[in-house]
Amino acid sequence: MTETRKKALGKGLEQLFSNEVINFDNFEKEIVDEGKTTGGIIEIELDEIRSNPYQPRVIFDNDALEELAESIKEHGVIQPIIVKKGIKGYELVAGERRTRAARLAALKTIPAIVKEFNDVEMMEIALIENIERENLNPIEEARAYENILKINNITQEELAHKFAKSRSYITNMLGLLTLPEMVIKLVETKELSMGHARALSKIEDVRKIEELALKIVREGLSVRDTEKLIQALELPKKHNISRNSNFDIRFSIYENLCREKLGVKVKINNKKIEIPYKDEEELARILEELNISIEGE
Repeated sequence: MTETRKKALGKGLEQLFSNEVINFDNFEKEIVDEGKTTGGIIEIELDEIRSNPYQPRVIFDNDALEELAESIKEHGVIQPIIVKKGIKGYELVAGERRTRAARLAALKTIPAIVKEFNDVEMMEIALIENIERENLNPIEEARAYENILKINNITQEELAHKFAKSRSYITNMLGLLTLPEMVIKLVETKELSMGHARALSKIEDVRKIEELALKIVREGLSVRDTEKLIQALELPKKHNISRNSNFDIRFSIYENLCREKLGVKVKINNKKIEIPYKDEEELARILEELNISIEGE
């Protein structure tokens, strides 16, 4: 990061994006305090706000959102969200739950502070906000770490220090992403714990991983029971194979170009291109950007 960029971000933000351990509360407080001082808090139409394309959280607790929505109905939105100006409207930087709850509360606008951030900064903000304030599921967290490694060009050691984790913790988290898709889904739905997933991720045979995952769920095996079973079966373990970083970076560039074009976070992986959308209106907008139309419509 350049010196000019550091000064523009401010002391708290400089720390957030340096190699030091980051603290989301300090980051958000500095931005909000600055907004209050300079009159930078404005009301923005909720319809103009899109989710942070790097938001690691996929699954939200509906009961908790309803509870927050009721509080907003009674007291309003106490803490402004943080957004950046996008190609169309605004992109959410921090405050995903507040924004969703405000929509549930049927608000039309929400208090916000507009700041400028690049893709890496937005990704790190979204990750640390979720880690510090509401636990991500292991797969969401692992994918977020992987994205930061790819785009930020840092080592696992540096990433571990930045998020106050051990190197082995980061390695184990990233190992979860090598699991078969079916097993990943079981982790996301909390049918398998982090401990179960970690034990399974060490196995080489994909079919055996799937069989064991179903057995764990069916028989309610503990993590310790699972480890003993794997040891007894003497299953071949994975060898650590370094990933082709140039390949990953190239795909990351493609993803960013697609995001700039479509305004949503596109994922390119396993010979697939995934384009998410939240409702039919957003789908129609994406199809329009791609010059795709159904004859007769």
